[in-house]
Amino acid sequence: MVGRIGVALLWPLALAFLFIGFNKNDPYLISLRGTGNMLLAAIGAAVAIVLIFRGHWQRRAGKVLVLLWCLAPLSILAAHLRFEMRKQDVLHTEASTAHRLGRHFVVGYSSFDEVAKLAESGLIAGIYVTRHNLKGGNAEALRSEIAALQARRVAANLPPLIVAADQEGGIVSHLAPVLTELPALSTLTDLPIDLRDRMAEEYGRIHGRELAMLGVNLNFAPVLDLKPAGKLTRFDLNTLIGRRAISGDPTKVAGVALPYIRGLGLSGVGATVKHFPGLGRVRGDTHHFSADLETPLDELEASDWRPFRQALAGSRAMLMVGHVRLAAVDPDRAASHSKKVIDGIIRGKWNHQGVIITDDLVMGAIYQHDVCTAVVEALNAGVDLLLVAFDGAQFYRIFSCASEAARQSRLDPAMLDASDARLGRPSLRQAKRMANRAE
Repeated sequence: MVGRIGVALLWPLALAFLFIGFNKNDPYLISLRGTGNMLLAAIGAAVAIVLIFRGHWQRRAGKVLVLLWCLAPLSILAAHLRFEMRKQDVLHTEASTAHRLGRHFVVGYSSFDEVAKLAESGLIAGIYVTRHNLKGGNAEALRSEIAALQARRVAANLPPLIVAADQEGGIVSHLAPVLTELPALSTLTDLPIDLRDRMAEEYGRIHGRELAMLGVNLNFAPVLDLKPAGKLTRFDLNTLIGRRAISGDPTKVAGVALPYIRGLGLSGVGATVKHFPGLGRVRGDTHHFSADLETPLDELEASDWRPFRQALAGSRAMLMVGHVRLAAVDPDRAASHSKKVIDGIIRGKWNHQGVIITDDLVMGAIYQHDVCTAVVEALNAGVDLLLVAFDGAQFYRIFSCASEAARQSRLDPAMLDASDARLGRPSLRQAKRMANRAE
């Protein structure tokens, strides 16, 4: 009886192993890559051998079960080969195409050697660094690594890399405790205005000074979403905007954000205001699911969007656009790749000509749908930078989407030219200065 139950359990397990094998490159399975995949392949082969030795190959159902377990390691190998073929295709992109498209990508990474190839070939515009890049909490190692990457850009006669981090303060401080752990900016909102302004600027100074010492030149902060009155959904596992937002009062949000941005800039670190069109009223977590913002536009303009407009008018901060669907404008696609939102509202109605970056394209609201369509639509809408942060290995797939669209003339040359103008072309002298400062 025990043996029969054990064999019966092997059927769903075999299907689970097959599913994992065919989807080994999915971001949700990132923890299984490398050693995990090798272990799964070894288990699959071992189970198949045991089944054969126990005589299951002699029965028709047994043959099927053995074959399923044999397919598990083969599926992992096939997925790995597909990934490597796509990776090599990207790495061998013709130089002019690499430079033309690469200036629109900011990527997270784990391997220095791998990201160095992308940096010196012009396939990326920047990198995103976070806790796992500190390698045991060694700030000096990360500083040297960033300096080495910038030096390679100089040698390749390419603009300096954007080096971005997520150091908001509070629960999102991805380079702390190596950097100073500061409370959330929301702790400043009830201070007297003069003190609040000084403290917010000092927060920015501290973040800016410490990030610049590492070689980081762009911070994905501050958060300008309005704080919700209560938790909107029990399934919000990652966004947690109620704990990250500055305030539910648009005036207070702008009042804290602007001096903070000013403080960052004193050390040469740029700010990124996020996550337009706002997450404070959204009931879904775009890290995993699609989500809609159904508030009327006049209400958003009068409240949620005021801090964004004030911060953009009063600074040179980038604007990060999130993956919620703005129902009143474009209910069919996320704001991050909606031409009606990017070109219609931000560029058109607001006349904002600063740099726009997407939230992470590896988030479920985009990646688990048609990520290729999102990439092409974002570039054609007037987005300047595409962020691939959580799982940098997805860059190869995402870049392939853009490259294929370019081959098929599906990218709007006028939009790319306008984006190039917004991004600018820093001189070689600037690149050398940034590399020297990071050393």
